[in-house]
Amino acid sequence: MKPAIIAFALFAMTSSMASAFEIGFDWAGLKLCTSGNPNTVANPKFSLKDVPAGTKYIRFRLVDRDVPAYNHGGGVVAWNGKSTVQPGAFKYKSPCPPSGKHTYEWTATAQTGKSGGKLGVAKARRKYPE
Repeated sequence: MKPAIIAFALFAMTSSMASAFEIGFDWAGLKLCTSGNPNTVANPKFSLKDVPAGTKYIRFRLVDRDVPAYNHGGGVVAWNGKSTVQPGAFKYKSPCPPSGKHTYEWTATAQTGKSGGKLGVAKARRKYPE
């Protein structure tokens, strides 16, 4: 086998084994809200895994999957290399479905700059209230 083919095969194997960017969160400490009038609150604690190399900022955005047109907001935080983003890094409009449970999804975008340079995207969903 030619050296170039071997090098490409090794690159393809290691690239496919690379871990994907992941986030996790929970609603711990969030005041119950079911009136349809969200509160402005501190972000939840986020756990981060396999943040892409070169990440300087992470942009967070919350979407109510049952009412995606409603803007819950989010924020941009400077990434310090740690595996968590603590509560209070930014403010957003809390989940607050007017009746029943809704599914909410946080999207985290790893970026090279505060306003762009996307390196990777991770998503995590949970029902609220749980």
